[in-house]
Amino acid sequence: MKRIFFPLTFLLIAATAVVFTGCNGHSQAAPVTEDEIAVKVQPVTTAQYAPVLKYSGAMASTAEARLSFKINGIISKVYVKEGDHVVKGQLLATLDLTEINAQVQQASQVVEKVQRDVNRVKNLYNDTVATLEQVQNATTQLQTAEESLRIARFNQQYAQIRATESGTILKKLMNEGELAGAGATVFVFNGTAGSDWVVRFGVSDKDWAVLKKGDKASVDIDAYPNKTFSGIITEIAQGADAASGTYEIEVKVLPGGARFAAGLFSTIRLQPVGEQTVTLVPVEALTEANDKTGFVYTVNPDGKTVVKNKVTIAFLENNKAAIVSGLDGVREVITEGVGYLTDKSLVKVIK
Repeated sequence: MKRIFFPLTFLLIAATAVVFTGCNGHSQAAPVTEDEIAVKVQPVTTAQYAPVLKYSGAMASTAEARLSFKINGIISKVYVKEGDHVVKGQLLATLDLTEINAQVQQASQVVEKVQRDVNRVKNLYNDTVATLEQVQNATTQLQTAEESLRIARFNQQYAQIRATESGTILKKLMNEGELAGAGATVFVFNGTAGSDWVVRFGVSDKDWAVLKKGDKASVDIDAYPNKTFSGIITEIAQGADAASGTYEIEVKVLPGGARFAAGLFSTIRLQPVGEQTVTLVPVEALTEANDKTGFVYTVNPDGKTVVKNKVTIAFLENNKAAIVSGLDGVREVITEGVGYLTDKSLVKVIK
């Protein structure tokens, strides 16, 4: 086995270090200094800004409707399919009328029977055999039977679906032989008689608060890539959607001679009437930025230390970043040397 020998001088030095450490009780670290980082600053400016809100949705007609039967029944015949163009009054579907016709016949026979009873009671009343009360009761029964017959005939009339106006069948949700419940949608129908085309979409509560009926909109439609259409807000929901938590906005789109169809994908840009003041800083001042937030460094009054300010970004334009919050009272921001800074850096401002 090899033995390692240390020089005596080394051992004395090590022992002396131990002794001094024990005498002091604790060691004192030397102060740490950080080299100054050279930076340049630029002044900020302010401007008035009307935010542009961007959303998307599908084109629809204000005449869009969900067509259904008024009563339950088995669907006997469907005369159209999805995509078919129909005219006002065109027959679209019918129920099996066996049960419905029987109800009408039954109600009609009840009316005939009660009518005979009324005539008989009236004759007995004339012969002073029946009382006035019996005549009145029989008359009331006749009126009730006649109303039942009217209801049966009304249901018979609505055992079919007809187009409420000229338009297009967007969806067919039921087929022949299926049991259709009263009010259950059979067709989604889009009327095209007018030019009232709209796009509906949900917005956040913050955007809802600044939007008003009558605000103008610009609408881009994928089917017309080189044209921008004008629009106007016509409806604003007064309550949030239970499923999405957003507030529905309806924008009426002016065709301007173009041909629209339901389902066209559209991008809407809204510009609320109100304006807000924003702070404009050079883009170079931003660090750790995403679409909405970032950080900007400013120099403290001592000229040596810095502050890392979290800011909210409104938009980027012409090498400028518009800041809506986070730089209140700031006159200058650091634009060069930003990549080397932390919130504990020491800096030297270079003119």
